[in-house]
Amino acid sequence: MKRLLAPSALILSALLLTACSGGQAPRTAEFVPPAPAETDFGTLRVRYNALPSLSLSQAVAKQYGVQRDAGTALVLVALREVKGAEEIDADGEVSVTAHDLSGTRQAIELRKVEAGGYTDLIGTARVSPRNSYRFEVAVTAGGRTETVTFQRNF
Repeated sequence: MKRLLAPSALILSALLLTACSGGQAPRTAEFVPPAPAETDFGTLRVRYNALPSLSLSQAVAKQYGVQRDAGTALVLVALREVKGAEEIDADGEVSVTAHDLSGTRQAIELRKVEAGGYTDLIGTARVSPRNSYRFEVAVTAGGRTETVTFQRNF
């Protein structure tokens, strides 16, 4: 009797595992970019993101003047003044620092780029695979300074 149960259990397990995958072959993982983030400070909207430079198309990398490289992340910050349902470019001073899991700190040098009728600030950070980075964005505008932090895994 025990001999009959062992093959039956094996067959049942195989059928259950097949049902979980829907009969589909395994697929390689695809990069899913993190959703861009934003924070409002009164009427000032700060948009920020960091993503692997390899996720940029050749055309976008060329437009931004960024090398596509496994060890490079693009850091993007945009300042907008919210007026009703519209946003317009806002002036301000921005600084960004990145900290990895070991506590190593790097200052991100930002420069202005024109994109889609807006002026954004971009920079690059050195990143390593399977590491997590905490970004601190300090914005000075309208006589006050606000700080935003966000995290990305590479």
